[in-house]
Amino acid sequence: MTGAVLLKVKGPLAFVTLSHPGKLNAMSRAMWRELRAAFESIQQTAALRCVLVHGEGGHFCAGGDISEYAGFRFEETALREFHEGDVWGGLQAMLDCDVPIVAHIQGNCMGAGMEIASCCDIRVAGDTAKFGAPIAKLGFPMAPREAALVMRAAGELTVREMLLSAAFLGAAEMKQRGFLNQVVPVAEAGATAMAYMDRSAGLAPAAARLNKQTFRALAQVTIGQIATDLIASAYRYAASPEHREGVTAFNEKRQPRFDDPATVLPSPSTA
Repeated sequence: MTGAVLLKVKGPLAFVTLSHPGKLNAMSRAMWRELRAAFESIQQTAALRCVLVHGEGGHFCAGGDISEYAGFRFEETALREFHEGDVWGGLQAMLDCDVPIVAHIQGNCMGAGMEIASCCDIRVAGDTAKFGAPIAKLGFPMAPREAALVMRAAGELTVREMLLSAAFLGAAEMKQRGFLNQVVPVAEAGATAMAYMDRSAGLAPAAARLNKQTFRALAQVTIGQIATDLIASAYRYAASPEHREGVTAFNEKRQPRFDDPATVLPSPSTA
């Protein structure tokens, strides 16, 4: 089962649900493509005034579907296509959306979940939500555009902590650091997110869309102008032993062995 991104429309409101039962809504390749299709549809629907993004079953999104990774991550061209095509295609569709987006976050919000949440305009979390991006345990870095996106939303020190020490941060800490608008008891988070939606839907829709276009233009300085040579070299680690060991160890449910010099990850600038 590859999971699904579900889109439902009720009047002026759209609801985007991340659904991957048994995997804490981890994003498969198919789900990234469905995320793109959902937001392209929302963007083309003039009557919509607000979007809610949430996950099924008590979690937002636990990251990527690692069970798929061995099929494409160890070859540079395929790896680049995954990040620059599938993943960034879904995230870019969210960033291009002129309709205000509210995130209702509970449970795990890791890796891909952080990226999706970073595309939202307003973020509400239950008080037991956990945030992080522990992909270093899998032997690979965050892709450049994705890192720029999360860094802009969560802050440089937070992203460095998540990526360089595999830190997990609670909802209260993430609100203190400016990533969340509100943290409320889990049972109240859905209603709080809906209240934001209702307020947004009652405001001038053209003004909201113009504001979103202004935000997007300002954001291009940090995301859209990433050097093309960085993108070109960013995926040279695809076939590295370290990358393969991290993903394989996860799927084999064991600790990765990164102490072997043969598993050292090559630098993009020297590979």
